[in-house]
Amino acid sequence: MSGTTWNQPAGPAEGLRERKKRQTRRHIADVAMGLFQRHGYSEVTMAEVARHADVSVNTVYNYFASKEDLFFDREEEVVDRLAAMVRERRVGESAARAVLRTLREQVAARDEALGLRSEFREFLRMLTENPTLSAKAHAIGVKACEKLRVELTEEMGAGPDDPTPGLVASQLGWVHQVISRTAAHLLMAGNDPDAVAERLLRSLDVIEGLLGERALEYAIRES
Repeated sequence: MSGTTWNQPAGPAEGLRERKKRQTRRHIADVAMGLFQRHGYSEVTMAEVARHADVSVNTVYNYFASKEDLFFDREEEVVDRLAAMVRERRVGESAARAVLRTLREQVAARDEALGLRSEFREFLRMLTENPTLSAKAHAIGVKACEKLRVELTEEMGAGPDDPTPGLVASQLGWVHQVISRTAAHLLMAGNDPDAVAERLLRSLDVIEGLLGERALEYAIRES
């Protein structure tokens, strides 16, 4: 085997530890979500999550400060989602058009980011029916808009008195929120994901027509 040593570590010890931490975190979150879906969010305790995940309660709290954090275990990813759409836009594409294009692509692909799958109905039901979770989801949305505002401000070199980055970020946050909430409402009502997707694509066309030209053409990537 050309001198290959099969029991050789795949990487430095620190890298292995970090990978183990990610795996443990993912395992705990997956176990917790399974319990939430079977028994209801309010009925599950952190101690029960620890027992079913075969870890100590302290280990659960080392990774998740609260049960809400367990439910929203991908909060960091979600907070970055809107900014990432803009950050990764194409040359010649504005911030708004990048968000609209990405949302259309996610709808067409039935992307899990929008929950466009039948198995997400229980997750959405828990999210909408529990006031604590709904408030947390709103706070995450606010963080996402703020992150986009900061990135647009830095990229455009906007001064402290220029409200444009904040206004554009708020509008794009509203677009994302409308699409996400519409998807959740229709799925929870029992609609087929394909029918929901068609409705969302029509909604995106309407939304694009409602956005003003300045918002649609703001922050065009030049290179």
